[in-house]
Amino acid sequence: MKRTTRSGPAGALLGGELPSDVEWTAITGCDASADGAFWYAVRSTGIFCRPSCRSREPRRDRTLVFRTPEQAMAAGFRSCKRCEPEKAAKPDEAWLSEMEGLIAERLRAGLSLGELADAACLSPWHLHRRFKRATGLTPQQYIRRERIARAKRLLDDTELTAGAVAKECGIPSASRFIALFRQEAGCTPAEYRRRTGGNRDAEGGKAE
Repeated sequence: MKRTTRSGPAGALLGGELPSDVEWTAITGCDASADGAFWYAVRSTGIFCRPSCRSREPRRDRTLVFRTPEQAMAAGFRSCKRCEPEKAAKPDEAWLSEMEGLIAERLRAGLSLGELADAACLSPWHLHRRFKRATGLTPQQYIRRERIARAKRLLDDTELTAGAVAKECGIPSASRFIALFRQEAGCTPAEYRRRTGGNRDAEGGKAE
């Protein structure tokens, strides 16, 4: 890819690349699936955006592509107030902490991959890749693990039935909860309570 060293905002030297045909198609189509793959900046406005941004279509000869938000900011471009591309620039540790906090907050209500991706300002594909790189788990695997961990705490510390525990963990039914718990923990909720000396057998209809 050909690089450019033409002057940008406030005379800064640019290190961005001219957009490829694929990247230009993503920019003009506001393609959210390209979010996280690259960021683009417009020399005439001094602003950089995510590919999915709904701002006015720029001229191609005034557009530069960067691989990270930091590169765009280092070249003197300002973050777009509409799409807030800098939100995806957080270090993995801070970003992961924010994602884990959101999952914990929404665990009972449920959280789809699309909603999590929107909160991260990334496409679902790029969220999936970044989350797995940081944790070794996909978002869905992490959410399932956290649900089972919460369920174990509730089985240990409360007298809630299997149905009530399922609801507290964002699982739609007692039968689904029991099947998932058995798959992850190797036993039913009732068996787990008996083994660990929890408050009472987890019954919700029946827990097994």
